[in-house]
Amino acid sequence: MNVPEHIAIILDGNGRWAKSKGMPRTYGHTVGAKNVETICRAAHDLGVKYVTMYAFSTENWSRPDDEVKALMKLLGEYIKTCMKTAKKDNLRVRFIGDLTKLDDKLRAAIAELTEYSSQFTGLTLTIAINYGSRDEMTRAIRKVAEDVKAGNINSDDITEDVFSSYLDTKDIPDPDFMIRTSGEQRLSNYLLWQLAYSEFYFTPVPWPEFTPEELKKAVEEYDKRNRRFGGI
Repeated sequence: MNVPEHIAIILDGNGRWAKSKGMPRTYGHTVGAKNVETICRAAHDLGVKYVTMYAFSTENWSRPDDEVKALMKLLGEYIKTCMKTAKKDNLRVRFIGDLTKLDDKLRAAIAELTEYSSQFTGLTLTIAINYGSRDEMTRAIRKVAEDVKAGNINSDDITEDVFSSYLDTKDIPDPDFMIRTSGEQRLSNYLLWQLAYSEFYFTPVPWPEFTPEELKKAVEEYDKRNRRFGGI
């Protein structure tokens, strides 16, 4: 089976799933957070090398304060868990997004996990937190402009590859496959540059119910696709 090297996932449907069960939205996020570890292990078993997960967007700050606080608490708890399990899973964890907006304690935990897990060579999990693709590209353009002004780069030398090197994802390949759970069929400001030639897969299954079997089903669908990259 032709397995994608890099899968990007939009973890959608946690809150709606919880409400359908008569539970608060935060319960859905808790169950969804636990599913991250399960799906990462399943992806590794399938032969996937990179997984990037959309955990919290730049727009998510507009959600109710209690939900935002719960999400940040969950992220902190996940990082603590990862510090214990990364070695066993041979898992490298990295983060993208504007991390300057996070509190000092959470940023310190992110830095610690990133450094600690950099030694591992199995699956690379990238977590997008306070991430928005337009924001990412705006920040990259500012950096390019600063380097041009400083004489570090000539504007005539700016290519797609050069611009990509200024993005948060510069150290990993572009996704081959994008999965969005819970039925919505849009990108929601996620990896707009990087997903230019990716295959898309939309499933009605909400993230808390997205099992390893559902992941395998998605990858089997990817295997049927013919990626032409604009050719015939």
